[in-house]
Amino acid sequence: MTISTYRYLQLAAVFAVFTSIGCNKDFLNKSPLDTLSTDHPLASTNELRLYVDQFYASSLPAQPTGVNGPGIAFNDGFGTDNMGFGNTPDARMSGALSPNGAVISGYTTIRSVNYFLEHYTNAQGDQALINNYLGEAKFFRAITYFNMVKNYGDLTWVNKVLPADASKMEVPRDPRTLVIDSVLADLDQAAALLPVQSTSSTMRIHRDVALALKSRIALYEATWQKYHKAKNDAFFTPGITDEKIRDYFQQAKAAANAVITSGRWKIYNTGKPLSDYQNLFITADLSANSEVMLWRRYNVSDLIGNSVAKYVSTGGANMGISLSLVDDYLTINGTPFTGIARANAQAVYGTELLPSIRDPRLSQTVVVPKVQQMKPGTIAPAYPALNGTSFNMNTTGYPLAKFLSYNDAVAYTDDFKDQTPAIAFRYAEVLLNYAEAAAELGDDAGAIAAVLKPLRDRAGMPVMNAATEFNSDPNYPFHDLSPLLQAVRRERRVELACEGYRLDDIMRWAAADVLVKGKRPLGALFTGSDLVQQNTAAGFYGSSLLIYDTPPAGKKVNLYLSGNPGDALRYIDPYKAAAPNGFGFNLSRDYLLPIQQRQLQLTGFKWVQNPGW
Repeated sequence: MTISTYRYLQLAAVFAVFTSIGCNKDFLNKSPLDTLSTDHPLASTNELRLYVDQFYASSLPAQPTGVNGPGIAFNDGFGTDNMGFGNTPDARMSGALSPNGAVISGYTTIRSVNYFLEHYTNAQGDQALINNYLGEAKFFRAITYFNMVKNYGDLTWVNKVLPADASKMEVPRDPRTLVIDSVLADLDQAAALLPVQSTSSTMRIHRDVALALKSRIALYEATWQKYHKAKNDAFFTPGITDEKIRDYFQQAKAAANAVITSGRWKIYNTGKPLSDYQNLFITADLSANSEVMLWRRYNVSDLIGNSVAKYVSTGGANMGISLSLVDDYLTINGTPFTGIARANAQAVYGTELLPSIRDPRLSQTVVVPKVQQMKPGTIAPAYPALNGTSFNMNTTGYPLAKFLSYNDAVAYTDDFKDQTPAIAFRYAEVLLNYAEAAAELGDDAGAIAAVLKPLRDRAGMPVMNAATEFNSDPNYPFHDLSPLLQAVRRERRVELACEGYRLDDIMRWAAADVLVKGKRPLGALFTGSDLVQQNTAAGFYGSSLLIYDTPPAGKKVNLYLSGNPGDALRYIDPYKAAAPNGFGFNLSRDYLLPIQQRQLQLTGFKWVQNPGW
């Protein structure tokens, strides 16, 4: 049926992992109580639970376990304008992907979920528990299909276990809208089946998580269709109407509103605007947190840990936050950070990050020199580790502070020693989904600002005012949006920075033309700031000088700067050598991933290659 059918038709995949996966505290502490009955499968509620447990590990986000590896804290480094790794651009953003290595993943999980849906009625026991696990299965089928649609567009919707018959693979793809409509229907059913919870202490999916995912997916599809259609490219669904797009926006808003009006969740705020935001992401136990709706717990005592602190605590991690992201944070008064104020702040390294002049979320996302604690007893140095080696090097001058467990004496000592949690769903995203959908629908700006007010309150920022926050600079990527949409998009970027949302946003807004194509993410100001004075034998970089432009005999360039020698202002430019003309993202191709030729053959070429490939 689909490209991965040759894998997922293997029945062995159905009886996969039922052991500990770290998404539920019981999974960490207990062995399976019994095993799956192969002659009469899924015969008890315990077997239902063991079966759906496998999807928590594969379908929900985790934290990184290696330098520049995948995971929430590092995901924005893979092809976005928020972060970058090293000096080599992301393959997709640079237009360097190849169909040869492309393999569609996801259908193995779909088959496993469909197997559950065909056999769960065998279970005897508490009907409420049966409904619970049925709702979880529907949720996992929805999120798996959604992730595939984001990558590949049109798919074949499969809602049953297919027989081992090669001819069953030879069917065309369904329009992505059919798949998304089926996904949203799954989530409606999941929300009706799942229990109501007001905390995330069970670390299992519940009704409001299903609604949060529905708001995410409906908003994604609404904006994907609207903005790709507006550019008349190859990626929107032919014939889709404005009414259909509006319906997706309405579904996104309604699902988010159901969570908001339930009154079960609120933004975490202890009245400490300089630390509450950062502490949310490093609290090892979020069971009682009012904002966190679903999360993965790490416990090094049970040999379940991640590696965020090992790399981030160096101030390097062979990555860096972009100037573009830093610039997008408003001033403490709620105005764009532009003009003379920006120029003066950049002249002294670190000044532009201070919470006394900027949105305090910035200083809790990017390391402030001489202020941020990096590990117990260690404060960030006065200047960034631009001359570091391996994972001790910072590539932009803006080290990551978010997710850094700075008070944990063990977290930074080695891989898998960090207990920084992995938050899969938090209430802040629900508010942002609502705000964006409402703005797209033309709702009142004041009402939207009121929805987002808890985010601003936590940071000690003024209530959103689209007029005063509007950035009209023609060089600002979204200067042509309405003030309200621009403000909502900025708020989303700032609040969700470095949590892995940015690539999805770039793709669904069809914004690679203004954010990626021909662009290179820059770093901090170098020439024109006091960083230059530190690049002397007596300065901060004296032990290993930074070499740029023309290296002395026997030396190599180890720092790239924008512009040309003699320019008054030059910014750190890590990808200058690798991408001299900017990222080569192909606007007519790279919004979707390619499909391997072998996989097309398995469908009898009923599936066709994605546009441009």
